[in-house]
Amino acid sequence: MSATILTAEAAKDAKIDIIANGKGTQAVHDAVVAMRAARRSGTASVKTKATVSGSGKKPYKQKGTGRARAGYMSSPVRVGGGVVFGPHPRSYAKKVSKTVRRLAFRKALSARIIAGDVSVVETFAVTELKTKAFLKLITDNVQDAKKILVVGDQFDETTYKAGRNVAHVQMTTADGVNTEDLLRYNKILVTKGALNLLGERTAAPDRTPAKAMPAL
Repeated sequence: MSATILTAEAAKDAKIDIIANGKGTQAVHDAVVAMRAARRSGTASVKTKATVSGSGKKPYKQKGTGRARAGYMSSPVRVGGGVVFGPHPRSYAKKVSKTVRRLAFRKALSARIIAGDVSVVETFAVTELKTKAFLKLITDNVQDAKKILVVGDQFDETTYKAGRNVAHVQMTTADGVNTEDLLRYNKILVTKGALNLLGERTAAPDRTPAKAMPAL
């Protein structure tokens, strides 16, 4: 069965909370920047004048040489000396609240649905462990896309192994897909089982106040 384009109305029927206005644009930016920053290793490091190898001895006498006075060989102005204001190991991680992350995910998914880039298929599985079979399954459901994201509730081992060498297709689960994934690919193929899970992820959190404990 071929895939059908997911409309905004159909998404609402699947309990996906659609954002149709400009709300959430900044949240998407903050979430993507935070995810990319978290992947940076932060291991770049240079040696300062205190840590560079070399003697602390004065290279030549203070006066009488006609040269500029120098106190040590590891000075940053000399070849082989230390580096001033260079990088040192650090964390690039940025804090983004859970509310902002949820809003960013809703906004990214909503934008792709409104643009008509999300299609729904009943199931996504191949019967034989062959890349050719996997590619046929993709072309039968998605046309003219350089990069495709397949979102399912789960994938069997045969399907996963058949598609793991296809560079332009990425398979992920509904509980593992993130905001950056939704924006990176040209087309998104979602199974019906995953559609319900996406609806749960975009649903507003329950803010019902806790019941007060009865007085003793």
